[in-house]
Amino acid sequence: MTLTVQEVWETVCRYSDLLPERPVAALVDGEPIAVVRTYDGAVYAVAAVDPDCGAAVMPRGIVGDRGGVPVLISPMYKQAYSLVTGECLTKPGLALAVHPVRMVGAEIQVLAGG
Repeated sequence: MTLTVQEVWETVCRYSDLLPERPVAALVDGEPIAVVRTYDGAVYAVAAVDPDCGAAVMPRGIVGDRGGVPVLISPMYKQAYSLVTGECLTKPGLALAVHPVRMVGAEIQVLAGG
């Protein structure tokens, strides 16, 4: 017997709803995430909970760039997290979960459980 696991993608918003460098909050499979569109048009999804303080504040973070790497900076302790890898660039050992994102037509979808 072979079991197949099917990926489930959840639509979180339309691409046009995302303003560049203004993160938004969404729930994907019951998990709070932050969805970010950068000025170059790329879209990222990371965990909303700041691992340094335990509060779901990342959707209120500041989007920027550290040496060519797009980052989301926590509004609490100002830790900078890579939007690509989730790695904290200012405090080693911390990381945000990164969720796969895709565009389907004009909609942004995030992989549930990803």
